[in-house]
Amino acid sequence: MAEPIIAQSAGGGPPLNAAGQSFVLQEWSGGGPDYLHVHHADDEAWHVLEGTLTFRFPGREVEAPASTTVFVPAGVAHTYYEAHGPTRYLIILTPRLHALIQELHATPYAQHRAVLRKYDSDLVEEQK
Repeated sequence: MAEPIIAQSAGGGPPLNAAGQSFVLQEWSGGGPDYLHVHHADDEAWHVLEGTLTFRFPGREVEAPASTTVFVPAGVAHTYYEAHGPTRYLIILTPRLHALIQELHATPYAQHRAVLRKYDSDLVEEQK
């Protein structure tokens, strides 16, 4: 039987990493890919704990400082990056997106489009 995971965000301890059947919750730092991409069937969200993330959408950018939550529903092209130094945030995603990110980290950029499509996602804009 699965057990609940209880974590306190006091810093200094191990990062939160919890996975269930419908979503994954992880504490991360750093940014996303250098290109806009879209997940056709999966929602994704971030809650910034420390620092600032900048989210890029078609035609605009939005800064998300600590205590900001950003929810990107399926079908919305996006990417994000650290705006001003290191960040720490919670990312909430589906198990499919978690698997996608793991595979992208292990795959050369030239193959990213094929990997994204395997997970019902797509590259919207080439790397800058």
